[in-house]
Amino acid sequence: MRKHLKFLLLSTLVSSAVHASSFPSQPVSMVVPNPPGGLVDTSARLVSDLFGKALGGTVVVENKDGGSGNIAYRHVAKARPDGHTLLVSYSAYHVGNPALTKNLPWAPADFVPVGLVTVSTNVVAVHPSIPGDTLQDLIKYLKEGSAEVNYASQGVGSLSHIGTEIFKQQTGTNITHIPYRGSGAAIQDVVAGNVQIFITTPPSVMGYVQGGQLKGLAVASDKRHPMLPEVPTTAEAGLPEFSLNAWVGIFAPRDTPADVLRQLSAALETAVNDPAVQERAAGAGIEARFEATDVLQARVDEELAYWAKTIEAAGIQAE
Repeated sequence: MRKHLKFLLLSTLVSSAVHASSFPSQPVSMVVPNPPGGLVDTSARLVSDLFGKALGGTVVVENKDGGSGNIAYRHVAKARPDGHTLLVSYSAYHVGNPALTKNLPWAPADFVPVGLVTVSTNVVAVHPSIPGDTLQDLIKYLKEGSAEVNYASQGVGSLSHIGTEIFKQQTGTNITHIPYRGSGAAIQDVVAGNVQIFITTPPSVMGYVQGGQLKGLAVASDKRHPMLPEVPTTAEAGLPEFSLNAWVGIFAPRDTPADVLRQLSAALETAVNDPAVQERAAGAGIEARFEATDVLQARVDEELAYWAKTIEAAGIQAE
């Protein structure tokens, strides 16, 4: 009996070692739920090359946008759990969609974290046609209601959608929601003046604020953004209760083998902490920050509960 147990244990260890040594056996796909451009796509491309090198293979970025992220999430949830198909997850989709959408084609439990990649605050950016240069000027203008004002979002249920609705609730203002499929199309209309307001992460608007095509009125964080040092925080701008942050993490399908998950997490940590990645992230206006599987899972669990309450209080529903 003892010999049989020893044989089984040895076979399991050998099988696990062989499995780990054979991974990856093909290119690893990082599925992005957004079009090219913006925080999520930028985060994926920041680490993809070094992530692949650390794995000893190739990592490719695959944009599969649409359905407020649900197309990509469902695709990865149903993928073979062998580590070769990963989800580049956006916080608003991951912890917001479960409270927004009935009959969601995926669940948070369908995924296991590999690690956190980036964290970013949000900027209240407006077209120059909006009078004034401060957040309080904007709030006053909106309350006067002398003209119809629209705001852009990256899609229903995105952080820019939820965040702007929270802004409306806190300021008692009325702004019409214009959803887009990602940041690229949204920013084009905001710069053109077809839409007047965009509350979004710095990569989408930073260059336009620096170039004067848009006005940055506030950073929704407790400290100023290093690439936008002249833009005050929301507390400095007279709205201390408005804080809005986003994160991007890598997730694998549930039931991905533990040894493969450890290999993925270790490689991602190497990529995220690389000085070149840290520097490029800072230049793009975001923070590259690794969090391991257990830490990221705790973040998800906490935010699922928080966003469920926030979305209900704001009365937001998916279209």
